[in-house]
Amino acid sequence: MTVTATSVGESDPMPAQTAPGAWRRWLVRLVPFATAALCGLLLYVSFPPRTLWWLALPAFAVFGLLLRGRSWKAGLGLGYLFGLGFLLPLLVWTGVEVGPGPWLALAVIEAVFVALVGAGVAAVSKLPGTPVWAAALWTAGEAARARVPFSGFPWGKVAFGQADGVFLPLAALGGTPVLGFAVVLCGFGLYEIVRVALDARRSGTVRRVAAAVGALSVAVPLVAAAAARPLVSDTAEDGTATVAVVQGNVPRLGLDFNSQRRAVLDYHARETERLAAAVDAGEAERPDIVLWPENSSDIDPFANADARAVIDRAAQAIGAPISVGAVVGKDGELLNEQVLWDPDKGPVDTYDKRQIQPFGEYLPLRSLVGAINDEWTSMVRQDFSRGTEPGVFTMAGTGVGLVTCYEAAFDWAVRDTVTDGAQLISVPSNNATFGRSEMTYQQLAMSRVRAVEHSRTVTVPVTSGVSAIITPDGKVRQRTGMFVADSLVQEVPLRSSLTPATRLGTLPEIALVLVAAGGLAWAVGAGARGRTRR
Repeated sequence: MTVTATSVGESDPMPAQTAPGAWRRWLVRLVPFATAALCGLLLYVSFPPRTLWWLALPAFAVFGLLLRGRSWKAGLGLGYLFGLGFLLPLLVWTGVEVGPGPWLALAVIEAVFVALVGAGVAAVSKLPGTPVWAAALWTAGEAARARVPFSGFPWGKVAFGQADGVFLPLAALGGTPVLGFAVVLCGFGLYEIVRVALDARRSGTVRRVAAAVGALSVAVPLVAAAAARPLVSDTAEDGTATVAVVQGNVPRLGLDFNSQRRAVLDYHARETERLAAAVDAGEAERPDIVLWPENSSDIDPFANADARAVIDRAAQAIGAPISVGAVVGKDGELLNEQVLWDPDKGPVDTYDKRQIQPFGEYLPLRSLVGAINDEWTSMVRQDFSRGTEPGVFTMAGTGVGLVTCYEAAFDWAVRDTVTDGAQLISVPSNNATFGRSEMTYQQLAMSRVRAVEHSRTVTVPVTSGVSAIITPDGKVRQRTGMFVADSLVQEVPLRSSLTPATRLGTLPEIALVLVAAGGLAWAVGAGARGRTRR
């Protein structure tokens, strides 16, 4: 009886003693997943409007630590959380006007690509040269995300967070794929250096090959960026042009849709006429080229005589050709169009936006979306049609490439304006519906990267800000505030030479995708051989 009583008495507190241990074990298991999300958040913080570009390096270094030696399934989960930590805050602006549903859906879907990268990085994490394979896999993931679904969504490419970074000259060497690859490679290389150092401390033996790989993964991108500096120049090759970027601003919220459309046109005409008066008074330099933003005339000037008259008066007042952003109906199609407006001849050329925005300018899967929420279908009642040709206006003898708003995120949409003869690039945009969110600063950073990538001046006329003039070295020379009427006038260099990035096009990206495929094939083969031996 004594034995039994003692057994019972001693067994009673056992559940209370083991429960805290079980909780601790669960918490320990959750640490990698929470850390993965925090690493994604750290990558987000490295993006504009902040200038903390270098935070991308520790974000990928710790991400590499988390994935080292994991199964592909664990890598999938960790990658997904990294993607959510990055994309949820980065893309919050997409829900400013339409609520959290589309924002959450977009982030959840786009994070799948990061999850697949995580699975791949986990698979190659024990191969020699891991940082190279891992960085190439990240580039492959971005390449896929830029193409599918619905023609892709490249927003959030690592390269777009590096406008203020030391790696930026690499954009001129191999475009956004090479720039992004270098940043990620450096991050994974930092982890490799730390790992080798810790292993050496424990074992007393330095793994020389691994140490060399880690060191080279950090050193090569930095040396390559320094070597690419001569590719970055704001020297004029074809003379200069004086450009005016007009930001007319938008009315306050509360006006009905039709009134606001007319008001936006009137605001841009008024600001242009104000600039013309300043020029006549000798207070501003006379522009050769005037650039209005996307949607500066949502009233079709070809069908509406009043709108045409307003633009005519503005063009004649400033005495220079204007690129006008208009919504135009032609043969039953709706087009987001840039119209070249001559002060004497009126409209003489057009460019139709080619990369239109899904769920903003057209509605994929309209019947399915309508069944889920008919409010979404009412917001996009008629789909815009796509243009087919790159847009390069000849304005005062200068080739001006047109890249309308969303198109700036797509490598091909910018490159083919340059190969088609653009000596400077204009990115007319309408960010008014996104309020004071970070979206406008993220897009401005893209334009800075594009300026270096193709060695062209880039102008960014925006309805409500931030409008800017960027020289080919990626520096913002002038910028406006947000939700103010303003104009920028500056003499800018014109260039016609092609950078290696412009010449090579998609070849660097294809090469890195092949490297990623090779590393993944090696890892799969090594895993299969290991299972066979067992």
